[in-house]
Amino acid sequence: MADRTQYPHQVQVHPSSRYEGGMATLLPSKGPSTSQILAVATLVPVGGILLGLAGLTLLGTIIGLVVATPVFLLFSPVLVPAAITVALAVTGFLTSGAFGLTGLSSLSWIVNYFKQGRTTMEQLDYTKRRIQERAAEAAAQVGQKTKEAGQAIQSKAQETKESART
Repeated sequence: MADRTQYPHQVQVHPSSRYEGGMATLLPSKGPSTSQILAVATLVPVGGILLGLAGLTLLGTIIGLVVATPVFLLFSPVLVPAAITVALAVTGFLTSGAFGLTGLSSLSWIVNYFKQGRTTMEQLDYTKRRIQERAAEAAAQVGQKTKEAGQAIQSKAQETKESART
């Protein structure tokens, strides 16, 4: 037998384009559309105001707790004011969290809107096409199942008719 030497496989990589890293990849190549400008003009102030309300609500809740805690300790036998204080504190923290979450989610929506680059009408058209495709697939499946059920019923009726003759 001949002695064969095995050569390792060589892989050549030819990149199709040069990497343009950094912020240039996040920014669109064309200018913003009118709808994008309107989205920023409306949602940035809304997000900022909601974040500000979240901060003010949190600050008011903390001040209320600082003021109410000594009063609660002095008048501890009175349970109704204590329950009201706790309820108001919990409500304040939940409200603050809701405002903060709403503000952050609106700012996150702005970022995703610019990253995605599609307009709302394009998204609606895409969703409409997908729904129509799924409906056509479902209708085809229902039609096939109905056809199979009809054939099964017809064959049973034929068998019953033949057994009745004999």
